[in-house]
Amino acid sequence: MSQLPAAPWTQRADLAALVAALGHDKLRWVGGAVRDTLLGADVRDVDAATMLTPQEVIAACTKAGIKTAPTGIDHGTITAVLDDGPVEVTTLRKDVETDGRHAKVEYSTEWQEDASRRDFTINALYADPVSLIISDYFGGLEDLEAGRVQFIGDARQRIREDYLRILRYFRFQTRFGSKLDPQAEEACSELAEGLRGLSRERVAMELSSLLGLPDPAETAARMRELGVLGEVLPEATPKEIGSLAKLVANELANGIEPDPLRRLAALLPPIRAVAESVAVRLRLSRKKRERLACASERSPHDKESPQALAYRHGRACAIDRLLLSGASVDTISGWEIPRFPLKGGEIVARGISAGPEVATILRQIEDRWVAEGFPDRAVVDRFLNDEMLHR
Repeated sequence: MSQLPAAPWTQRADLAALVAALGHDKLRWVGGAVRDTLLGADVRDVDAATMLTPQEVIAACTKAGIKTAPTGIDHGTITAVLDDGPVEVTTLRKDVETDGRHAKVEYSTEWQEDASRRDFTINALYADPVSLIISDYFGGLEDLEAGRVQFIGDARQRIREDYLRILRYFRFQTRFGSKLDPQAEEACSELAEGLRGLSRERVAMELSSLLGLPDPAETAARMRELGVLGEVLPEATPKEIGSLAKLVANELANGIEPDPLRRLAALLPPIRAVAESVAVRLRLSRKKRERLACASERSPHDKESPQALAYRHGRACAIDRLLLSGASVDTISGWEIPRFPLKGGEIVARGISAGPEVATILRQIEDRWVAEGFPDRAVVDRFLNDEMLHR
């Protein structure tokens, strides 16, 4: 009989209070917290499964003084707002009807029935909140130890229930798998067209999770070969996947943490219009759209210095462009971006009428200031004097 190690999160007082409120025999920890604890990895989120209905969860928590939020009440999930972090509490369920995007469910009181509707064996591990004994209905413990990511039951059936599981498979395979599952990958390839019916937000979120892993380049290449990547990111050709591999290596060499948006830029050709189109298609935020577009204007032959890039486009975009181009970011790490010290009013005071000419002079002096490495104010005054002599 397997038991969950007594990790720090299992000792949380607020979790003990939640268990007391709902009943230790009616609740189990499930999913990522159990899986990651067994792997010795950090646990960020704790999820629970319960025999209680959402209304019963709310009532029990309210009685115990625990705040709740109906974050996913339509599919049986209530969030318990606890001192050390929220916990999603989901009623045991069974699928009644699915369309590849959404499932119609009924509540259940059977742990194995709930486990059977989950995606992968390694995500269907339940732990008793008191004894920490693990319930494993589909060989998830063995798969976790062997580095196998396997669908529960028939892979095609699991995928048809929710086509996002195709992308989830490759993400989990990248993170946990050391052995490929030919049958799972064949199913993903065969049913890849189903990805077209998913919301762009769900696709973008899953892509971001995949690209944020330490090294997703090999997985991206395999996804393209299987026809999966082309359904969600047709712009990613073998050349761009090679760019992703180079970026991953350069991030590591520079001691820079992985960044999903930068890696998405690597998977796109360095063309602003393409980046803008992809950003719209994936419904990225305005801030992310602008950054992706800025990164797309990278060039290995860029004549501007790293400091000039940071000054003109911001530190984030400069780092993106440098890393994507295979360059070092040492010269802008910790560098404080200076402010251009000259104001238009000073030019007007020299006898130039306010208007386009002032803007032109400012731009010319600023360009010279940037090109010469941001010299001090005395040098800027000399630049201004030079300009005025030619007026």
